[in-house]
Amino acid sequence: MKSYYLTDTGKVRSHNEDSVSIVKNGSGEHLLIVADGMGGHRAGEIASSLAVTHFGKRFSQISSIGSKLDAVNWLNDNVSEINEAILEYANNHQDSTGLGTTLVLALLTEDYLIFGNIGDSTGFVLKNNKLHQITKPHTLVSLLVEAGQLTEEEAKNHPKKNVLMKALGAAEKIDMDIFDVEKEVDGIFLCSDGLTNMLSTEQIEKVLQEDISIEEKVKKLIRKTNARGGSDNISVAFLDKISGWKE
Repeated sequence: MKSYYLTDTGKVRSHNEDSVSIVKNGSGEHLLIVADGMGGHRAGEIASSLAVTHFGKRFSQISSIGSKLDAVNWLNDNVSEINEAILEYANNHQDSTGLGTTLVLALLTEDYLIFGNIGDSTGFVLKNNKLHQITKPHTLVSLLVEAGQLTEEEAKNHPKKNVLMKALGAAEKIDMDIFDVEKEVDGIFLCSDGLTNMLSTEQIEKVLQEDISIEEKVKKLIRKTNARGGSDNISVAFLDKISGWKE
């Protein structure tokens, strides 16, 4: 099993508000996390870092996550704690208006694979060299597409395509979408919208299919995104060769 993660400021933003990590616990179970922060006076990076650091620390300290139900409860409990921490930080810092973060994660054990999502960062699985999107974005245009008021093509260039309907730190109570995914996949790929706004699923697939190292695949995706303008921060977490469990 191979893993690699990387974040990049991009070509336009002055600083990076994304956070990303891949963590293993005592049983060799994996937690992949990408968070895309938002907020005034560099506060976005605080929110995303709070989320990723909290999850990473808690996960690395446990020997095993337990059953699938245990995992879902653990994820929801930690989301609630992170949301409270972000709200508390915003209340104590007047320059942190609008503080919040998206969150996409994947939890892989020997028995199951679970994805979780809040916001518009994206989770995919890779199977037979094809990317399959698991998560659904919590955006205004996504709701309009579901309601039949916009087509997929219209949504791509809609002026409000980045308006979030859900984010950590945006409300007193937040629920994360949970996806129970078949474990028989080749890879797990998470990214912030800085990547998916610039590269299509097919363009990402093409790089992942290349006969180069996992590190070079991630770096090449970020280079291609920046070559197209790099209008946002870019973060990727990639776990490949899942069939080699605990290699």
